[in-house]
Amino acid sequence: MNTHEGSDENLNHYIIQLSIHNSCQDAFLKSAASLASSTDENLRVLAAIEQGEVSVLRAMLKHTFAFRESDSHGWLPLHRAASQPVLEVLETILGAPGLSLEDRTGVGGETPLTLAIKAGLKQNVRSLLEHGASPHNTNKKNESPLLLAVRANSYEMTHTLVSHGAWVEQLCQKRWTAMHEVAKVGNVDILMLLLRAGGRVNQKDVMGVTPLAVAAEHGHLHTTEILLNCGSKVNSQACNGESVLMDAAGAGNTACIQLLLDNGGDLNLPSSTGHLPIHKAAYAGHYSALEMLIPLTSKKAIKEAGQSPVHSAVEGRQSLCLQLLLARGFDVNYRMNARNSENYRDLRRSALYFAVSNGDVECAKILLAAGAKTNLDPLHCLLVAVRSGSHELVRLLLAARADVNCYFTVVSDTVFPTALQYCLKDEVMMRLLLNSGYKVERCFHCYHDNTSDVEEAEGKIPFCDFMSLCCLQHLSGSVVRILLDYVSHAHICSKLRLILEKQRQWPEICEILCSPRSLRHLCRLEIRRRLTMRRLNNPEIMRSDLFPPRLKRFILYEELDLYKQNSDRLM
Repeated sequence: MNTHEGSDENLNHYIIQLSIHNSCQDAFLKSAASLASSTDENLRVLAAIEQGEVSVLRAMLKHTFAFRESDSHGWLPLHRAASQPVLEVLETILGAPGLSLEDRTGVGGETPLTLAIKAGLKQNVRSLLEHGASPHNTNKKNESPLLLAVRANSYEMTHTLVSHGAWVEQLCQKRWTAMHEVAKVGNVDILMLLLRAGGRVNQKDVMGVTPLAVAAEHGHLHTTEILLNCGSKVNSQACNGESVLMDAAGAGNTACIQLLLDNGGDLNLPSSTGHLPIHKAAYAGHYSALEMLIPLTSKKAIKEAGQSPVHSAVEGRQSLCLQLLLARGFDVNYRMNARNSENYRDLRRSALYFAVSNGDVECAKILLAAGAKTNLDPLHCLLVAVRSGSHELVRLLLAARADVNCYFTVVSDTVFPTALQYCLKDEVMMRLLLNSGYKVERCFHCYHDNTSDVEEAEGKIPFCDFMSLCCLQHLSGSVVRILLDYVSHAHICSKLRLILEKQRQWPEICEILCSPRSLRHLCRLEIRRRLTMRRLNNPEIMRSDLFPPRLKRFILYEELDLYKQNSDRLM
């Protein structure tokens, strides 16, 4: 390390240490300010609560003002006493005259009762209620004491609150009730307690979700069974149209799904997006649930959904579920309808597109092996893979005869096929495309020196104009040098020449352009032209005895296949 680097490192270390020191000092000053504003009597009370010294607290009861002072977080001594485990400490403070049991903390708006429940202090909860604490007052999140007790999965605290008049149907945040909470927790004893206290099984929250849907979503079989027996609507749908069975399918509990079906659940109720329970099971990767739902779901309902479960399995990256669906006869090339397609900015239609967009090589292999077509989407799957830089996906798609010379003209309508513009910095990717029959000659068609090309290129961007962009000029030398490996002769127009003359590759490019190409090079190009790319990209033909291994490697440009070389090196 040189002296300059050492001084920079020392300076950075000093800045970090100074920042830590300042933050600690700020925290200390705030704490000191908080303590400075407290009276000595209040500090003694807080210390006695902390240490459980009941005798000291009793002696301090005559200083009533000390029990009404709050700290910087808005906590009174009563709040601290409610959240500590010594019952006698709490009851001593409750004996202080003039205290309110409903004062809230500054942060969180907690009452002494909600603090005791959150701390799981059952005796404190009972004592506060017996001294008159309201079982209805919520905290700032609008969570009731009963809701918090159920969330804590405490039957004893729940029973104590109910016996002191807590409202089972009190609406909390987003109209969520204790019945929803117990369905989420799955405690059967608490559920029965709430039902006996008047809990309603079909109460919906702000999203239209019932306790039954919550129980099904979390896979609580016994809770689901009790709610059904008490009159829960098995085909209730939330505001987004998702049914109880869809929630159960998302949880993957086959026993729960069967219970709902036995009670009249409809597997063919679509959500507002058209999805069915089978789609949700496929997306979540619940193999057993999906296996169960396949024969029970109506083919008509799936068709009306406008999306195959194959799409859902691939979108969720669930390769096992995908294999199951294909084995059961689902169409690998089913295209999403326009309504569902418009939910995606790229207007995707095929399951293969989902796999490529996700960079999911495993699902892409399964789909291609099952005969997935590569050209069913407005934006070709190959272009998505090239743009993402996934060499493995590009290799798979090219092996499946994806069109290397496809165009996507929405962003830039170029004379040359679109794929090249997505990989100008990636020689490995470029070689993959060029070796697979990319039309390199289209890169040298322009109208700058040849007026006969004007009509053909009208309205389109030639390669030379594309490379003249200031952000791409520095790449022009390396790109053109690579392209020359795949043409017999290329005419460099005056505009492109001006750019190339400034690049370090220009002497080599100039020598290639001014010299006759080797017979070996010309023979390879002619053989490839006569064979056609359809045959060159057919593995069965190229693996046949027609081509000796050395000739095959020569024809396929294997000495320039950087991807294969890298893969062999890694192996």
